[in-house]
Amino acid sequence: MAGAKVKVAVRVRPFNARETSRRAKCVIRMSGNTTCITNPKMPEDATKHFTFDHSYWSHTSEEDPQFASQRRVYQEVGRQLLLQALQGYNVSVLAYGQTGAGKTYTMSGGRGPGQRGLVPQLCEDLFAHVEREGSPELSFSVEVSYLEIYCERVRDLLAPRPQGALRVREHPLLGPYVPGLARLAVTSAGEIAQLVASGDRARTVAATELNARSSRSHAVLSIVVTQRRGEPGEKVSRISLVDLAGSERADAAGTRGTRLKEGANINKSLSTLGKVIAMLADAHKRGKPEFVPYRDSVLTWLLKESLGGNSRTAMIAALSPADINYEETLSTLRYADRTRRIRCHAVVNEDPTARLVRELRGEVARLRALLSQQGLPVDPPPPAPPPPPGAPEPPEPLPALSPAEALERLQETERLVAELNESWEQKLRRTEQLRREREAQLAELGVALREDGATVGVFSPKKTPHLVNLSEDPLMPECLLYQLKDGLTRVGQTDADICLSGPLVGTPHCVFRTCPRPSGEVLVTLEPCEGAETLLDGQRVTEPVELRSGQRLVLGRIHTFRFTHPEQARRDRERCAGAAGAPWGRFGVSLSCPPLRHQELPDRDACPQSVTP
Repeated sequence: MAGAKVKVAVRVRPFNARETSRRAKCVIRMSGNTTCITNPKMPEDATKHFTFDHSYWSHTSEEDPQFASQRRVYQEVGRQLLLQALQGYNVSVLAYGQTGAGKTYTMSGGRGPGQRGLVPQLCEDLFAHVEREGSPELSFSVEVSYLEIYCERVRDLLAPRPQGALRVREHPLLGPYVPGLARLAVTSAGEIAQLVASGDRARTVAATELNARSSRSHAVLSIVVTQRRGEPGEKVSRISLVDLAGSERADAAGTRGTRLKEGANINKSLSTLGKVIAMLADAHKRGKPEFVPYRDSVLTWLLKESLGGNSRTAMIAALSPADINYEETLSTLRYADRTRRIRCHAVVNEDPTARLVRELRGEVARLRALLSQQGLPVDPPPPAPPPPPGAPEPPEPLPALSPAEALERLQETERLVAELNESWEQKLRRTEQLRREREAQLAELGVALREDGATVGVFSPKKTPHLVNLSEDPLMPECLLYQLKDGLTRVGQTDADICLSGPLVGTPHCVFRTCPRPSGEVLVTLEPCEGAETLLDGQRVTEPVELRSGQRLVLGRIHTFRFTHPEQARRDRERCAGAAGAPWGRFGVSLSCPPLRHQELPDRDACPQSVTP
């Protein structure tokens, strides 16, 4: 079976402010589905021509008859894939291009009228179809997961609390997947928009000379649609929306330090993706299968099904029209041209859950038997239902596994069986629980949200130790708040958690160390770096010192902060209030509570002030 080719569309954006200031010239022309590019340094050379499934001219304004709007891009690319997903196919959309070329705008869009991207339009059409076609005979359920790949590590963007890097595993039945990734049930496009907005706030972005808000990670939004028609009929399709981080050159982007390391990891994963695409594009010429290095990168491993696997896939290549970006734009066009030669072998996912559960239960039984043969005690398995008529024969026996490997695989398989057997009501309850945990975590960090998930204000955290800026200007004090995270919080000019600039600010300058005591109290220690100008209550600090809530810090010459430890201040108030209520302390004198210094007075300094939205 030949399979279907990957659909490829290219889109050219208008000049940005950087290109306009340099008086850049447009080197891109489009005619129908053909895209042409001219070398600005050698205009006498022949113009290079590339033909794709779609070529979108968005360089001019909407008054231009050839202008391609957000709606047109969705109608010709996104809507076609949505219709295929509703037929039961897995579908994928990949946005590729140089940093600042417009990938995120094409996928997510802007806030103005007519600027909604492919993702929000697809979600709205999906739930419009669910509302229109839903009936007692045909029911729909939609689940969402959102992750980022940052420096070859997978992070869950929807987890209420940071979980660290997640592992990528591959199952013979499920393919590559991420154990422990939150998969939340949703009932409307608005709920997906809230989850995406929450995930975008947790996504890693930074400013470079090419893009003021450059994505420093690859983001993958997965939407799983399940259609149930009666007892035997079920279709499950996965919609994967991938916003790739932009390729960049260090000299052009002006990156250094952490940004340089991020760019190196981005280029490494994109190079591996290019190698995989090149091998898949030339697979029909070799005549025999060849090893494809999917596992050389986390990105290509997770996109294994989207590239040449069980998926209908489309790529949107974002282009810069400026002559100063000619080399990067030409590389993107060649990348997209190779991708167009890949063939995917997608099939309708008819009733996979029942088959998966049956095969996974068979694997659980074989793993339990293997562990019993090795003398390890295991709980008896629950009775499995008999296989339906016409079910395939059980698979071959498991390969030789060590006891530890067999036990780990047994636990993972049982977890997958429980997840596949989870009811829709249980998924909704789990989603609501995760939403409450996420809001509680944000409230603990001092972020107030509206019911629709939008941020409406920031107030002082109730538990987390933090720094508040002070200034002689009556309009400036207490405008900045820096939270001290668990472990180490580094302060300096570059490559620091809190970046400060100005005279006498070192690189690095100092370190705040937060660690809990056995009693549960959190201790915060200030550790100055050698030669750094650091003052605590007017005294220069040269060695590690424990901080008390209300103390004043001067870092460098111009940065002044008040250290606030809410729980420490609360304990001081309760201890002093108890001492003042004793019979011998009714005149406000406590023999057991030492007098507080001015900066430790809780009523004035230690109580965080709430900001009314």
